[in-house]
Amino acid sequence: MRRWTIAFGATLTAGLLLAAPPLFANDTTAELTTGGLVYVQTADITMAEEHLHLSRQEVRVDYTFRNDTDKDVESVIAFPMPDITGGAQSDIAYGDPEADNFLGFTVIQDNREIKPRLQQRITATGIDRTEDLVAQKVPLLPYSERTAEALKTLPDDVKADFLAKGLIRIDRYDAGKGWQEDIIPAWTLRSAYWWKTTFPAQKPVKVSHRYKPSVGGTVAMTFIENGKPANEHARYAERYCIDDSFMKTAAKLQVAATKGGPHYTEQWLSYVLTTGANWSGPIGKFRLTIDKGNPKDYVSLCATNIKKTGPTTFEMTADDFTPEMDLHVLFLTAGE
Repeated sequence: MRRWTIAFGATLTAGLLLAAPPLFANDTTAELTTGGLVYVQTADITMAEEHLHLSRQEVRVDYTFRNDTDKDVESVIAFPMPDITGGAQSDIAYGDPEADNFLGFTVIQDNREIKPRLQQRITATGIDRTEDLVAQKVPLLPYSERTAEALKTLPDDVKADFLAKGLIRIDRYDAGKGWQEDIIPAWTLRSAYWWKTTFPAQKPVKVSHRYKPSVGGTVAMTFIENGKPANEHARYAERYCIDDSFMKTAAKLQVAATKGGPHYTEQWLSYVLTTGANWSGPIGKFRLTIDKGNPKDYVSLCATNIKKTGPTTFEMTADDFTPEMDLHVLFLTAGE
């Protein structure tokens, strides 16, 4: 696989992703089993169109599905959300951390609002440990005040059990008041919204989603140090396709910050795109719009045929598109 990067006025870097470029998530068909949702492929329904709009303030996805058979098709539709892992040393926005629908997810189908159901499971060291938390009445969302309070009240034997299972870790420190400890969630939460629907024979079905994304970030640029690649550089080059041009821009931003210029930090946004391949055939017409919000910000992602369409927006279009990799976007954000 050959990869290359293209710089658009030092505001965006794009690179080839396999033969056809591409986590929030695409709709996918699903089966309801005793273990929860199992994603399946369908030979009956085609995703005729998809317009994906990504920004740090909102994710908007508009689909047109088509049933080309001569019979109505009933199905369960699932929308997997990004994994949320506790214990990350970063600033992450999760909307309302005390609400089950913490990202404000909404569904409109053919101009009618759908009330989807929410499935949530947690894993630690690759093992489903949902029932362990439920038994102790610990909320599943790692970043929640209710979760933090529930963990503080765990009996010592349960705390030891959770620690052995990799559900939590213990941070011990002395902040001038003697030794203290914090119980840090270490589990991963996996969520999926789902609903039942009918695809009428030979008719299009329009589905739209809106929600506030969870955005990760740091207080500095971690892939570069004193103008040179830092330890994180190789991972960033793979995940976000940062190239020499992007590195030169980042180096200039570091120098400018020492002379009174804005201090740049990182933010990340991911989207699960590969579930779009579960429908019959490729996506007929695919359009991706990235909005960086602030003209002073920079953005890098792995994609191809990206074009600048406005002061803060970039767009990619493709016909007969089969997503083969998920989408990860790096924003460099200008501080005050």
